[in-house]
Amino acid sequence: MTTNISECINVILVNERELPITTLAEEMRSLVQRWHYKRRTETDKCKTKLMPSAEALLAEQYQLSLRMRFDPACESIYMVFDGDKNGVVDLQARTCRCRQFQLDQLSCAHAMIAIWHMRGYVYDFCSYYYLSKRWKATYANVVYPLLHQADWVVPIEIRENKLFPLDIRPITGRHRKQRIPSVGETVQCHKCSRCRQSGHQRKTFQNLILLHPNQASTLMEIPSVKPSHTF
Repeated sequence: MTTNISECINVILVNERELPITTLAEEMRSLVQRWHYKRRTETDKCKTKLMPSAEALLAEQYQLSLRMRFDPACESIYMVFDGDKNGVVDLQARTCRCRQFQLDQLSCAHAMIAIWHMRGYVYDFCSYYYLSKRWKATYANVVYPLLHQADWVVPIEIRENKLFPLDIRPITGRHRKQRIPSVGETVQCHKCSRCRQSGHQRKTFQNLILLHPNQASTLMEIPSVKPSHTF
């Protein structure tokens, strides 16, 4: 998972970034068009109250709540015992001691058992943005294809506008094509296909590789003989 949406786009368009700006913009538009169509197809298949990922989270929290017991303090405040840190649920404020209820805006296991005791509807305690109708509305708009450049209708004031390059000093050296890893990310380390060690490749490998372990003792027994020169 990336911490910035721009990092995700840069990885997908790593080759297209070398193209002219108009071609790059068209590739980005085509990418968003494919994304919207794929998501819209998924939303049309959704028949549940919430989006599939939220339904899966609720099912997981429900299984956890079956092993818990509770002690009500009033109509909306419950003390839930889970065998570890326990939880204090306030259904009116929609908060829990585990903070999952207020951060995810989705019922946690502690809140779910409290909702069950008060005979409430668990979907009423979920955020509006988890609803399937909201999910469908997100991708309801269509990203239309763009005509060929020869068929564009460009206003006169745009065509007469002259754009000059920016007056900036270019950065010396080779441009970076790979992004800088974020904190917590692991960098993939390439290994040599011959010795399985990192730091070099198969073409630059210079050490001797033994085909069999017994060859190590054989090489140690070979005496060093000085070459004789015949004149």
